[in-house]
Amino acid sequence: MNMKKHLIALDLDGTLLTDDKIISEKTKQIIMKAKQEGHLVVIATGRPHHASIEYYDQLELDTPMVNFNGALIHHPKDRKWEVLHSPLPNRTAKKIIQTCYELGVDNIMAEVSDDIYLDRYDQEIIDIFFPKTSELKITIGSIKNELTDDPTSLLIYPKDEHIDDLRQHLDDNHASVIEHRKWGTPWKVIEIVRKGMNKAVGLQRIASYYNIDQKHIIAFGDEDNDLEMIDYAGVGVAMNNAIPKLKDMADHVTKSNQEDGIGRFLNDYLHLKA
Repeated sequence: MNMKKHLIALDLDGTLLTDDKIISEKTKQIIMKAKQEGHLVVIATGRPHHASIEYYDQLELDTPMVNFNGALIHHPKDRKWEVLHSPLPNRTAKKIIQTCYELGVDNIMAEVSDDIYLDRYDQEIIDIFFPKTSELKITIGSIKNELTDDPTSLLIYPKDEHIDDLRQHLDDNHASVIEHRKWGTPWKVIEIVRKGMNKAVGLQRIASYYNIDQKHIIAFGDEDNDLEMIDYAGVGVAMNNAIPKLKDMADHVTKSNQEDGIGRFLNDYLHLKA
């Protein structure tokens, strides 16, 4: 059964990447072996393109990539591949930003594809999110004034005591147009994208492009932004370090991101003998 060509979808943080944000040598070798045997590997992440491309290159991929949890689906190597960009309406973004100002959140960041807007200067955020800032355009200053385009995503850095209020407000006032998620530790970030955007949307598009049956999709994840993708994939795999809800839903649970969970699973499931 496993001789069929599979589409293998990899989340990055907490899944493909170790806690040091690297791809372990063992997992990398097994992924390379899977590619040699004709399986397709794609990255499906909440990260923007600029924060994912180094891993795409390390795995020598030549496939489309899902960024911003599905709000941007594009092919880094093939300009002719039709980009699907589904940003938030600017008007909605501005209303949410106003609410954040009223609550007094620590900071707000908006991304328009690879252009970045940061409400307040914060060296720590810049160092963590944009270590290679040279190629990026970062605009710092009142987001409410500076942001004129429709943003691909909004990231809100709330104070601890505001997280629940803010999420409740988003549900009460904007549920029909946005999705919001809380990032896993160590981040206290609420990420907002357009309604209906999730990694499964991206996977569906890529699978149909390559004509791969849903039952031959293997997806790996660990957080709540992986729920739809793990549910959609014929073979949904949760990492051992995943949130309980994802483990309950997954078809399989593999070892953690620190123990080559992806490599071990692919080796066994696809009989790679790597």
